[in-house]
Amino acid sequence: MSPRPKKSANKKASPSKSKKEYQRRMKPEEIDTFFSRLQAINPEPKGELYYVNAYTLLVAVVLSAQATDVGVNKATEPLFKKVSTPEAMVKLGEDKLREAIRTIGLYRNKAKNVILLSKKLLEEHGGQVPETREALEALPGVGRKTANVVLNIGFGHPTIAVDTHLFRVSNRTGLAPGGTPLAVETALEKQIPAKYLLHAHHWLILHGRYICKARKPECPACPVSDVCQFKAKSTA
Repeated sequence: MSPRPKKSANKKASPSKSKKEYQRRMKPEEIDTFFSRLQAINPEPKGELYYVNAYTLLVAVVLSAQATDVGVNKATEPLFKKVSTPEAMVKLGEDKLREAIRTIGLYRNKAKNVILLSKKLLEEHGGQVPETREALEALPGVGRKTANVVLNIGFGHPTIAVDTHLFRVSNRTGLAPGGTPLAVETALEKQIPAKYLLHAHHWLILHGRYICKARKPECPACPVSDVCQFKAKSTA
């Protein structure tokens, strides 16, 4: 019996199971339509984390990692009424801070980082929150996403903070596909018209949180469904 012929090395590989959910990237005119509609619905979008100044904003964003804004707010609203400066936080101390935020996930490590970043703000920045990404990222517990949120909300910089909502919406819709948060951030900065950049971060978060949900996107209620490139749009 003759042996079976070997498979050709030039044979095309079978399609990947992780096939892209979108048909193609959005065109520039579709991107403009996408954001113009979100802007018309919510001209001045706001973040949903509670804060009273740039410092408490920074603390709230650090605490929000792998936690919901609602859950963070329940802990921080009473906390920030008593503690709203780095000096007050250091004086409060790590033990009492842990107790105040114990309902938030990873609270022990987060409490440690908040105390450390508060001390660093006092030692290196005169107790003020710095206005550069590099200085923010040098603080304990602060990564690129947190720095971008603080720059955007606290200082009005047109930065894009890519969380799970932005990552999902950007890839699913064909707005700015990318394999990593940084790739998506870079693509969004190139794709989004300058007139929308300041609020784009909020529009995309809110869209992902309430309309373009992870498990059950509400496509029939979506105001940008016609320009979205998602293949598996729901009809009911």
